[in-house]
Amino acid sequence: MLDWCTSDGKGVPHVSISDRGFQYGDGLFETVAIRNGEPRLWPYHADRLARGCKRLGITMPSETALSAGVIHALTHSDAPATHAVVKIIVSAGVGQRGYGRTIAAAPTTLFRAFPAAPLALESYKEGIDTVICQTRLASDSPTAGLKTLNRLEQVLARSEFADSDVFEGLTMDAAGNIICGTMSNVFCIRDKIISTPSLDRCGVEGVMRRHIIETLQQRGIATSIQPFAAANLEYVDEVFVANSQFGILPVRSCLQMTWAVGETTRQVMSILAANGVAECHL
Repeated sequence: MLDWCTSDGKGVPHVSISDRGFQYGDGLFETVAIRNGEPRLWPYHADRLARGCKRLGITMPSETALSAGVIHALTHSDAPATHAVVKIIVSAGVGQRGYGRTIAAAPTTLFRAFPAAPLALESYKEGIDTVICQTRLASDSPTAGLKTLNRLEQVLARSEFADSDVFEGLTMDAAGNIICGTMSNVFCIRDKIISTPSLDRCGVEGVMRRHIIETLQQRGIATSIQPFAAANLEYVDEVFVANSQFGILPVRSCLQMTWAVGETTRQVMSILAANGVAECHL
């Protein structure tokens, strides 16, 4: 693996210890699935990164620079271009000591390519096991929906089941609403109606979540976006989680609750498989 780091569009040998991304988590990141040499859902990643940079007041690297960085990282790594992951980190760059940013610094952009780790086919066919995490997400965050470098809530939540066979943990806000998984977004189905939690107050708006919503909408299938109380999980018929790397995984259990891998979930997986998410093809 090779780290390719740039500052103000020029290659630099390392990330400074004074970089605000290192000091304060002052930055954003994207984890891009590379399939058959192409960055999947790239427009969605670029759009979320642009919105994040605008929100944080960071100069957005040009799309040309981002694309070149992805290619450079892939070319100089042992990750196969047919099935890889590229992580992009954009920080506020090297700045003065202290939280405040009074002078706009050149952003630091870091690229790293990894071989992708495909999941077992059984996970797509039979579903995965989940838990509800005790760690709550802070509500009314000004960075709600964005993928900032500050992921301590997810670190704490995932640590709760790190030594178990559980695949994913579902996180809640202070009011007891399901928000998202530690690394995924959540979708629930009742009476064939698909819904996903609102992320207006906290959580991360995943690019696969957006792809699912927009692709289903093009097929005339609406997705309801609204608050979803954790207590209502026991009344749904199907549950699945989604992220940029694995696509969609059916959920077969959460604590004492169990669900069948249902017809609607299979339908959504089939639609996604026909729209660039090969992992969902069964």
